[in-house]
Amino acid sequence: MHTRWEDLPVVVIGAGPVGLATAAHLHARGLPFTLLEAGDGPAAAVRQWGHVRLFSPWRYNVDPAARRLLAESGWVAPDPEALPTGGQLVADYLRPLADLPELKPHIRYDSEVVAVTRLGLDRVRTAGRESTPFLVRLAFGEDLLARAVVDASGTWRTPNVLGGSGIPAHGETDADPYVEHALPDVLGADRARFAGRRTLVVGAGHSAANTLLALTELAEQAAGTTVTWAIRAASPARAYGGGSADALPARGALGTRLREHVEAGRITLVTGFSVQRLTPQPDGVAVSDGTRTLVADRIVSATGFRPDHRIVGELRLDLDPIMGSTRALAPLIDPNQHSCGTVPPHGVDELTHPEPGYYAVGVKSYGRAPTFLLATGYEQARSVVAALAGDWTAARDVQLDLPETGVCNSDPVIGENTIADPGGCCATPPTAETAQA
Repeated sequence: MHTRWEDLPVVVIGAGPVGLATAAHLHARGLPFTLLEAGDGPAAAVRQWGHVRLFSPWRYNVDPAARRLLAESGWVAPDPEALPTGGQLVADYLRPLADLPELKPHIRYDSEVVAVTRLGLDRVRTAGRESTPFLVRLAFGEDLLARAVVDASGTWRTPNVLGGSGIPAHGETDADPYVEHALPDVLGADRARFAGRRTLVVGAGHSAANTLLALTELAEQAAGTTVTWAIRAASPARAYGGGSADALPARGALGTRLREHVEAGRITLVTGFSVQRLTPQPDGVAVSDGTRTLVADRIVSATGFRPDHRIVGELRLDLDPIMGSTRALAPLIDPNQHSCGTVPPHGVDELTHPEPGYYAVGVKSYGRAPTFLLATGYEQARSVVAALAGDWTAARDVQLDLPETGVCNSDPVIGENTIADPGGCCATPPTAETAQA
């Protein structure tokens, strides 16, 4: 099982936008790599919200190294100012990128990672740690060795619970058959589950807004369809955002349209509502905050996502106790202080853990902060790969061109860290790097 260190690959977990960007940068640097994806193809999670249109245009959604690699193959870039759907992001960019001969032989699908550790060492052992290969275990039992691990697996598989205290509400497990997670295809594949029914949407971010707008459109088409929106905040002002002042017009328009529907009575807004109990009953499911009770046929839980660090439980991580990111990154992405567009440039130094050679990039790196942009993840990938190649000058020359706005952050009182845009202001769903996709 002995392999020379210089022959070991960098293992990248997750073939979503940031994982594939990491692969493109590794190829450009001439570093061997293996990209492991739990799904049956690239961007498995993005495909699950493929019906959603991003509010960030193409120019923010394509990694520079990936663009150069695609251009060499004759790829024609989409209109940089057009707004793609998640499906278009996959079809017009991520799948062509994954299929390039420079990347495709190094990507393994249906390869879920269940653990990452050091070969022969647990978290306690220190001697020789830096020179010991990583051991990456797959769900079907195979072990791989790696010189470094870049975790771009995202958060799509670990949504937040409905319970207002950060733990499941009473009865939440029993009510699971009534609950949809973020961004169901209300007007398409999932229409039958919502048409003519009472839907309660819980959450105050842009994922909730997208679903609410789709439901109001469905209500115009299907009699008996009603829409209720419950948030923990006393006011929806933050969810409405900055309107015409937003640097991304589509994002501003989202909040403006949502406000119009609420004011017109097409959406019933319930404020100050913290879910405490769910009770299935013959005519639906009752949702209570201890004082008030709402009854619905379907619940859309748009309460955000959280990182799952269990697969790296034997590595030495230094996580911020609030954000769940690295301690160095936490103050730069704190939604109490920053929106998507005001996050400062950051790279390998802010992403470094006490475990040498392990980095979480993409939306997973942000922990519970909802201020992630794809462009941020691409710069993370570039910086980390430069460091792995030993080019510390490039690794620390971090720069970002972001659409600044003061309205894309999550209200700390609300605490519902919904992804702001599955592909643009979080991707993925989400940056767009979610669920090893």
